[in-house]
Amino acid sequence: MNKYIKIPTNLVSAPFHQTSLELNGCSIIESCIHCMPTSGTMFLEDHLLLFVLEGSNTLTYGKQIFTVGKNEMILLKKATAVKYEKQGNPANDNIYDNQMFCLCDELVKEFLTTADINIPRMQEEITTTVNPMSDRLIAFAHSLKPYFNDPSTVNPGLLRLKIMELLYDVAECSRNMFQQILQIRQPVRTDIRQIVEQHYATPVTLSELAYLTGRSLSSFKRDFKQIYNMAPAQWIRERRLEKAKEMLLSTHMPVSDICYTTGFENISHFSRIFKDYYGQSPTDYRN
Repeated sequence: MNKYIKIPTNLVSAPFHQTSLELNGCSIIESCIHCMPTSGTMFLEDHLLLFVLEGSNTLTYGKQIFTVGKNEMILLKKATAVKYEKQGNPANDNIYDNQMFCLCDELVKEFLTTADINIPRMQEEITTTVNPMSDRLIAFAHSLKPYFNDPSTVNPGLLRLKIMELLYDVAECSRNMFQQILQIRQPVRTDIRQIVEQHYATPVTLSELAYLTGRSLSSFKRDFKQIYNMAPAQWIRERRLEKAKEMLLSTHMPVSDICYTTGFENISHFSRIFKDYYGQSPTDYRN
C-alpha cells in the first residue's frame, strides 16, 4: 500500500508532476492519459470539484460509492480520504480525461460574497451526489485546455476570472451542486462520533475534524471531551495504535503498510510511539 496521495500537494510535485494551473487558493489539475484501470487513495487538503470528460472514476467516499462517468461531476469536502479507481474508455483508446478543481474556503467565500446571485439559507445537510455537466460546463472545461499547454504564461488575473466563471456556471446550471458549495462554506453540525470513527485513521488534523463536524476547534475539543472523557489527540493516537495492534496480529501486511493504513505518516515515528505504548516495536510485537 502507498501513502495517501495528498491533493493537490502530491500531484503537482514528484513523482506525479501533473499539469496544473496555480492560483493562490486554487489548483486546477488536468489528467488526460491512456490507462489501464488504476486505483489508490487520496486525502483532500482542499474541497475538490471533479470533472470527468472521458472514461470513468469510481470513488469510495466514507460508506458511499460513486461512479463518475463521462461529462459528469462531483464535489467532495476537504479533509476526507477518498479511494479511487480510474477506468479509461475502451471505445476511445482507453483514454481517461479529467479536470480537478481544488477550492479553498477563502476562494469560495470570495465568490459567495461578491457574486450577484440569490443565496438560499441552508436548512439541512445536502448529500453528496454525482451530477451531469451542462453544455456550458463541458464547454468551459474544454476552454481551459489551451492554458495547460504553457501554464507559466497564464496571467493570474485571467485565471481568477476563469475560476469565478466556473463557480457562476455551477451555480446557474446545477442547483444541487450549488447547494453543496454553500454547505462546504457553512458546514452543518454533525455527530462527533460518526466523524471521528470514520476519519481517525486518515492523516487529518484536529482543525479539519472540527470543520467536518461543523464546529470551531474550541467547540469540537469541548464537545469531544464530554463524549469520550479525554482529549481528541490522545483518543485518536490510542485508537490508531489499537487498530495497528489488531492488524499486526490478524494480517500479514508489512509494518510500513499498517503505519500508513492507520493514519501515521512516518514509519520511525509510528514505531517509536508503538513501542512506548506497548513496550515492544511493531515487528517484535508481531513475532
